[in-house]
Amino acid sequence: MMPDMTKNINSDHKLVFGRRLKNIRQQKGISQESLAMSAGLDRTYVSGCERGLRNIGLENIYKLAIALNESPEVFFKEDE
Repeated sequence: MMPDMTKNINSDHKLVFGRRLKNIRQQKGISQESLAMSAGLDRTYVSGCERGLRNIGLENIYKLAIALNESPEVFFKEDE
């Protein structure tokens, strides 16, 4: 069964993604700078993603997931 996507039509997905990214990074005790270096990204880019300012691309989602030793789907799981 497909989830009802219409209820999320007005939510800010960049902010939700950014909060999840930041929470995972902090839970692992990793700095933005370390994460950025591991992912091959700029620290200011990671900061912008965490603050919901960046419309992050698929390649960079995978880079961050790999650097965090996570599956990319972790960024998109519904809050429990």
